[in-house]
Amino acid sequence: MPEHKGASRLRLSGLCFLLQILNILLFAAFVRYSPESSSSLCSPQLNCSHRHQDSGFQHPRFRDVHLQVLLGFGLLVAFLGHYGPGSVALSILILSFSLQWALLIQGFLFSFLNGKIYVGARSMFSADFCTAAVLISTGAVLGRVNPVQLLLLALLEVTLCTLNEYVLLSLMGVRDSGHSLTLHTFGAYFGLMVSRILHQPHLDKRKREEQQDVRHQPDVFAVVGTIYLWIFWPSFTSATTVHDNVEPWAVLNTYFSLVASTMATFILSPVLYEETIPRMVQIQDATLAGAAVMGMAGEMLVTPFGALLAGFLAGLISLLGFRFFTPVLCSRLKIQDTCGVHNVHGLPGILGALLGTLLTLLATADTFGDRLEIVFPLVAEGSRTAADQAFFQLCALPLTLLLATLGGCLTG
Repeated sequence: MPEHKGASRLRLSGLCFLLQILNILLFAAFVRYSPESSSSLCSPQLNCSHRHQDSGFQHPRFRDVHLQVLLGFGLLVAFLGHYGPGSVALSILILSFSLQWALLIQGFLFSFLNGKIYVGARSMFSADFCTAAVLISTGAVLGRVNPVQLLLLALLEVTLCTLNEYVLLSLMGVRDSGHSLTLHTFGAYFGLMVSRILHQPHLDKRKREEQQDVRHQPDVFAVVGTIYLWIFWPSFTSATTVHDNVEPWAVLNTYFSLVASTMATFILSPVLYEETIPRMVQIQDATLAGAAVMGMAGEMLVTPFGALLAGFLAGLISLLGFRFFTPVLCSRLKIQDTCGVHNVHGLPGILGALLGTLLTLLATADTFGDRLEIVFPLVAEGSRTAADQAFFQLCALPLTLLLATLGGCLTG
């Protein structure tokens, strides 16, 4: 047994060393500061007319997104008493590697120019979102994979997640600023398929015991994680909006959705679980579900009423999923979803994609005004009709599910 543990430590140490040396060499060969971040490094081949406009590092959203990824998603997988702080340590490991790898893979696809990758604030935003997808997938397989396997999962998922983003955002022109599809849906179903391939029947009993054990654990991690989600998720949703004029819509819609999904938890939880006050873990899940549903639609014309309704439905779906659908996943489909990412990210992500598709049909100059050119530039310039754009938005959902499930099977 000691020899086995020693070998595991050496494998983890060796893999971390190899991956870090690989990242260092690739950064040395390809990665450079973007001209917007440093005007003094601007070359004649690059367009530097806007080199003073990369103010993303000074914007509070840059700090908020990093805190959200590390604390919001990191603490999300720490509520189980059997894992505790150890899972947070693994989250930091995955975060440290995935950020570097995502900057490289996304750079080769999105910002590769003259043989170099130019990175700035927006590059870090995108890498954070990709890393968050990996952390979501980690929640589905927690307890059944070791740190070495988690690093390999991150290596493959970052690559496939970036490929999915490239196809949807660049080739198809899909709008998903808050990442309902590319973050929540992809991360959830990628992790679920990895979990299915790694199914271990003898863990079913242990998983039920852990779920019972959660009821007797202090909710310290859930409390802290929920507070950070409430504080920083509106910035997280609006971080990649293409223009600051769209930011207020995304922030307001996210807040409305958060409050409605939380109210849904207090309405339905006493009915389903015979508890007067929901546990903090349930409130944390409802907060995530309400935020996930606003991913695609947050920058669109949801209206305050629509955001409240969408958040309320997401909260109800999440709780019903935990109560009725999770047992079916485990017993019939043999999917052991440790942290319930299907109910917190998967189902709300799909609902958010459908909501975004519906709202795209309303994308006209009369309804959106000047924002139409910002949110749907192809519709504003006449290259597409609103119906055409909605068709592409709808097609993005099955394509994301296909890439996530196939990628999850391959990784598993």
